[in-house]
Amino acid sequence: MEPRREAVVNAEDSFEEFYRSTRHRVVTVLYALGGDLGEAQDAAQEAYVRAWQRWSKISAYDDAEAWVRTVGYRLLVNRWRKIRNGLSAYRRHGADSATGPPSEDTVALVAALRRLPAEQRQAVVLHHLADLSVLDISKQTGTPTGTVKARLARGRKALAVLLDTSFPEEVSHA
Repeated sequence: MEPRREAVVNAEDSFEEFYRSTRHRVVTVLYALGGDLGEAQDAAQEAYVRAWQRWSKISAYDDAEAWVRTVGYRLLVNRWRKIRNGLSAYRRHGADSATGPPSEDTVALVAALRRLPAEQRQAVVLHHLADLSVLDISKQTGTPTGTVKARLARGRKALAVLLDTSFPEEVSHA
């Protein structure tokens, strides 16, 4: 095995062991701090993603778990701030009276979109809801146009199955 590949494998093994041995404690602490298990799990997951992205540096820390807990806690605090700010804006401006409940079609579409892989969902939403061209999606996501087209095609096909419908074939303009 070449040295660089060996280092990557060792880093992966090291991170996996770190994750397995600390995840329960980290989620427990974040849950105790925030009071919401789902939010704690989300914050922990994001904190571990960030740790993995910097693992060569963080693995050398005396207490890498403390770093993950701190990042997770900061993520929780940021979520609380967003919620608090959203409530403040709601109190200032009130509910949008022109908006009614979502239609059954909207609920079904959102549920189906949630079942798509993230990349396909992103391509479908940006193309069909944000009305971006394949080229614009490619630039925004840093993804080759062919890949965007493939994700759109696969996403539309999966949505058709999930929604038990068919979509007309579409020629995408780059």
